[in-house]
Amino acid sequence: MRVRAVRGDELPLLQDIERAAGLCFRDVGMPEVADDDPLPLGELARYEQAGLARVAVGGSGLPAAYLIADRVDGCLHVEQVSVHPAYARRGVGRSLLDDLAGRARAEGVPALTPTTFTDVPWNAPYYARCGFRPLAEDELTPGLRRIRAQESAHGLDRWPRVCMRRAV
Repeated sequence: MRVRAVRGDELPLLQDIERAAGLCFRDVGMPEVADDDPLPLGELARYEQAGLARVAVGGSGLPAAYLIADRVDGCLHVEQVSVHPAYARRGVGRSLLDDLAGRARAEGVPALTPTTFTDVPWNAPYYARCGFRPLAEDELTPGLRRIRAQESAHGLDRWPRVCMRRAV
């Protein structure tokens, strides 16, 4: 797999990847997450135009996975990593995270930060295997607190969540 910037004409494919990747949430008793709509094309375009949308592509040249990020309190915040189930468990998500970490290093950004579900194997436990650590409540920056409030308003606090950080 090769990681590169997403192209505008690929944005609908990102929605397809997110839908397919989200289905596995049904298996862990989170059908509401599985049924959640992917980000609208306009929102995905904002990440693409900011240069903060990356895809992993195979030999076909078509995206198999994607990552979108935002700048939050001086860090690169991982908004979404989605891997199509056909490519899961092959290190594709890790390659996207490592690509973002490389960008952060090159820009002098100190860390990557996601918010994620604590009890979902491909969420917090996965991020921990990729070098992220959970943040204590008193370590949360104003931007991370704002993101957590938005997630809570969206109903995601129905399941335990955590903010994490990976120094680069």
